[in-house]
Amino acid sequence: MKKPIREVIVVEGRYDKNALLQVVDATVITLGGFAVFDDKEKLAFLRRLAEKQGIIVLTDSDGAGFVIRNYLKGALPRELVKQAYIPDISGKERRKRYAGKEGKLGVEGMSPEILLESLRRAGATFLDENGADSKPAEDPITKTDLFLWGLSGGANSAEKRSALLKKLDLPERLTANGLLEALNLLYSREEAEHLIAEL
Repeated sequence: MKKPIREVIVVEGRYDKNALLQVVDATVITLGGFAVFDDKEKLAFLRRLAEKQGIIVLTDSDGAGFVIRNYLKGALPRELVKQAYIPDISGKERRKRYAGKEGKLGVEGMSPEILLESLRRAGATFLDENGADSKPAEDPITKTDLFLWGLSGGANSAEKRSALLKKLDLPERLTANGLLEALNLLYSREEAEHLIAEL
């Protein structure tokens, strides 16, 4: 049974949209890849959607996906946009003859379980039969925490950050700010401290 989600989900292309619509009952908007950079109307439309019901950005974990994601981060109101990340998994989609440049599966190549988990981790608002939703607020993890935990501003912080990204099954290209955002979406402060202590 498809899971109803309140937010609008933004993906790169139609095959990503098809994959998502197999598992969720939500509005899914395609960007047309890099075409979104020159499409002022689509951007204005996305801003309105963000203000009305919120947006979840779900792009591939390759370089192109991050270029698009970072563009949207600057173009849309941050407080209305959630970031969903798929893990780095090597392979190629069935419809393609060859793997992508980086050899990673995109959104369309993810299993329904991984797609749902990515949306859940992003803080997607799953609606019940009555249209109600729930998500408790917690004490957020800050940039100071990342510094104190040795994940930024230190001699080996890049290596430690890389090890944590791998351990948490997050994309290797995630910046320190991206990691901060992901940690706040996925874990409580106590859970994050525990995971980092195990590195």
